Amino acid sequence: MLASPNRGPIIRMANSPRATNAPSTGINCCCCSCFTCLNTGFVRSEDGILKIVQVILASFCQSLAINFGLPYAATMGTAYHGFLTTVSWGLMTSFLLLVCYIFSTNSFNLIRQSLFELFFNAMASFSYLSSSFYLAFAVTTFLYPQYIIVPYFQVYPAMSAAYMLGGIVGILHGYDAYKAYKFYKGYR
Repeated sequence: MLASPNRGPIIRMANSPRATNAPSTGINCCCCSCFTCLNTGFVRSEDGILKIVQVILASFCQSLAINFGLPYAATMGTAYHGFLTTVSWGLMTSFLLLVCYIFSTNSFNLIRQSLFELFFNAMASFSYLSSSFYLAFAVTTFLYPQYIIVPYFQVYPAMSAAYMLGGIVGILHGYDAYKAYKFYKGYR
């Protein structure tokens, strides 16, 4: 960080080769580039694919939890509400980061090297894993007996898939936290 006498501190960003593995702006057509506001290099990078997979799997978790678990929320208790809260805030934040990274290379470089990305992914990993284990306990304890008795009881398999996908998303956020830590320390 440099100091300027008239404008205050100046922050200089280091160029990140990881953010631009492919052409970084737009989609190349036959004679020109279209949608030059898009950072297509991020979408093709490992970090971009990881964010996209996190958003897609979290969307499936939220969809399963709302469509199948909502009528049985009282049966599952706080495990259901904790899982749904975790999925909602994790999905919203991951989606916002994904949109920022797709539309701006500078956003990726600035946010990724800050502590926000590291702490968000670490907290999301812990939250997803703990709420998934708690939901697994509640589903096995309260919904499995109904699954044995009631024919065509679809809530148990759907909620089982939800907590399994939640565990996978938690592991992905843990891996993303590790990658963010390496980026923060400059190991790339």
